[in-house]
Amino acid sequence: MTGVALPQQIGPYVVERCIGTGGMGAVYLAYSVAGDPVAVKVIRPDKIDPHSRARFEREAEIARTISGTGRVARFLDADPLAEQPWLAMDYVPGRPLTEVVQDQGPLPASLVASVGALLAEGLTAVHGAGLLHRDLKASNVILGDFGPVIIDFGLGAFLEASKGSMSQPGTVLGTVRCMPPEQARGETEVTAAADVYGLGTVLLHAATGHAPYDGTRWEAIAVQVVNPDAQPDLSGLPTGLAPLVSSMLAFDPDDRPALGQVTRRCTDLLRELGTSPARARHALIQQTRSTGGASARFPQPDAQMLDRLEALDKQLREQPEAGIEPGEEVPASGGAPSEPVPVPVPSPDDDRPAAARPGRPPASQRVAEELRTRYAVRGQLTWSGQRGS
Repeated sequence: MTGVALPQQIGPYVVERCIGTGGMGAVYLAYSVAGDPVAVKVIRPDKIDPHSRARFEREAEIARTISGTGRVARFLDADPLAEQPWLAMDYVPGRPLTEVVQDQGPLPASLVASVGALLAEGLTAVHGAGLLHRDLKASNVILGDFGPVIIDFGLGAFLEASKGSMSQPGTVLGTVRCMPPEQARGETEVTAAADVYGLGTVLLHAATGHAPYDGTRWEAIAVQVVNPDAQPDLSGLPTGLAPLVSSMLAFDPDDRPALGQVTRRCTDLLRELGTSPARARHALIQQTRSTGGASARFPQPDAQMLDRLEALDKQLREQPEAGIEPGEEVPASGGAPSEPVPVPVPSPDDDRPAAARPGRPPASQRVAEELRTRYAVRGQLTWSGQRGS
C-alpha cells in the first residue's frame, strides 16, 4: 500500500490518517459523523475474489452477534461489495504487544499469565458466537488502559492458508510464524483449537520476544510448522509457563487445551506466584500502559476534521431518509414480527458474489431488516459459524 493516496472517506467514515499497513491492506483512523473514532481496514483488491467476498460478508454478519467481552475490538460495519472491501471496528488506544516487548523486554511470568487469562475469557465469548479469529499473533493484541484487546477481528476470510495466499510477498511472513499446522496445510475447516494455538504464540512472544518457528523465508518457516517432528522454540520461557504454552502449541489440535482450561491454568499460576488475577491485571496495565505517543491516547477530531464531519453530516441530511414506509407496521420494542423477513446466509460452497445470489436484499434495506430479524438471524449465523466459516 506504499505510495497510495490517503482516502478522504471510506464508507460513512471520514479518514484522518493511516495507522498501519500490511500485506492485506491498510488500517486508517477515521471518525463517524457523530465524532467517534474508528479503525477502518481496507482490503487490497488483489487479495479478494467472489468466494472470499461471500465469506467476508458472512463473517461480518456473524461478528455483529458477538457480545459479553471487552477483549475484542467491537465490530461496527463492513462493506464486502465495495471495490476495496472494508470493515470498521472500535478504535483501541494503546500499543501492540510486539511494541511493548520491543521497548520493555519480555514480560514477567505473572503478567504473561494475566494476558492469557484475560484473552482466553474474551475468546470464549467469540467462539460462543460461532466465529474464529484465525490470525492471532502478538501484533494483533493491543495493551492499554483496559488491558489486552484483540484487534483485526473479522478478517478470517482473507487469511486462508492456501499456497496461493502464502505466496503473496509480505503477507505470510508475519502470519505463518504463528499459524497452526492445520491452517498451514491449507485446511479451511479449522476449529477453536486454531485460536488456542494462536493465543499460545501470543503468550510465547510476551514471555520471550520470539515466535515458535523462525526462518529467513516463509517457505522455510512453513516447512517447520507442518512437520510433526519439528518442535517449537520455547527457549527463554519461564518454567511455570512452559507446560501450558507447550500444550497450546501442540501439533495435533486435539492435544491442545480448551480455552476454559487455559484460563484456569493461568489463574492457578498467578496464585502460585503469590498474586491474584485481579491484582495481576492491575500490574499489567500499570507496567505496559504508555503515557505518551499518539497511539496511546484516545484520539479527538481537530478543527479541520470537525469541519469535514459537519460537511458529511449535511450531505447525509440532504439525502432521502430511509425509514418505515407509510402504512408499514413497526414491531414493538424488544420484539420481532410474527413473520420475520428472511436474510439468506450463503453456503461456504457458494462462490458467487453476494450481490449475485438470489434473495439478497438491497443494501438500503438491510439495516431495517436486521432489526426485524435479529433473533432468527442469530441462530442461523451461529450455526454457519460453527461449520468453520
